[in-house]
Amino acid sequence: MVTILREENIIAGGVGIDNHLVLAAGILGTTGASLNRMLNMGAGAVVTKSIGPVPKEGHKGPCVYVMNGAVINAMGLPNPSSGFSEELEILQGKPVIASIFGGNPEDFSLVASWFKNKVRGFELNVSCPHAEGYGAQIGCNPDLVQECTHAVAKTGLPVWVKLTPNITDIKEAGIAAQKGGASAVVAINTVKAMRISTGMRRPVLGNITGGLSGPAIFPIALRCIWDLYEALEIPVIGCGGVSSADNVIEMMMAGASAVEIGSAVLDGEDIFSKISDELYSCDGERSQDIIGCAHD
Repeated sequence: MVTILREENIIAGGVGIDNHLVLAAGILGTTGASLNRMLNMGAGAVVTKSIGPVPKEGHKGPCVYVMNGAVINAMGLPNPSSGFSEELEILQGKPVIASIFGGNPEDFSLVASWFKNKVRGFELNVSCPHAEGYGAQIGCNPDLVQECTHAVAKTGLPVWVKLTPNITDIKEAGIAAQKGGASAVVAINTVKAMRISTGMRRPVLGNITGGLSGPAIFPIALRCIWDLYEALEIPVIGCGGVSSADNVIEMMMAGASAVEIGSAVLDGEDIFSKISDELYSCDGERSQDIIGCAHD
């Protein structure tokens, strides 16, 4: 298997990270303690749970359905809003990216103002498929993507824009983010999906539909990374179904500068150290020689 050299001073989309593996938003990101634990267990950076302009309780349950090799969730973006700033106190100086969402540029600007002195950058959630008025409803409108990105870019911190695959052409949203001043795009968020319990004769999720994650969506994410790398001048951060070091290499070859890991944490919180042990070696290749090499 192809391996890469361990490097110092890794920069991904303007954010300094300790290695190429990043904890994805919504996975053990609700408290400062859990985020800190993931950093201590090998994550090169962590993305918080998505935080919005007002507190939200989220959707009624069941909110998560776990299958073999996949997860469908419909949490509905539950969050404490500005109260989350207290959770970041123990993470000062560490590679933390705040995931934020809103219904318009003003919302995004407001939420960013709460955290701009406590994180290294922002990830804009314009891609959640199960939050009415937020998420993908923003991400499917290139003009809104550009405006919301620009509103947060004014903070002077790096801005990653997490894109939805539930769109006709993801490149249009990526180009809009780039025009708005994004430092990187993240591809992808979950894929809209559902399951029905034949025994109960009803959908398994309280919200009926949710977002599919896990290895099943890896090929979708890979194709999106490929397309965005070809279309954009800013970096792409890979996300979606990553569960092995070879998956990481594949995403990097498609164009990813770093890779987020989410659902694979269900297999064990040591997933970052396990992947790192296989990903890095003293005789590996430089990451810059791997990123996008499949396009040559």
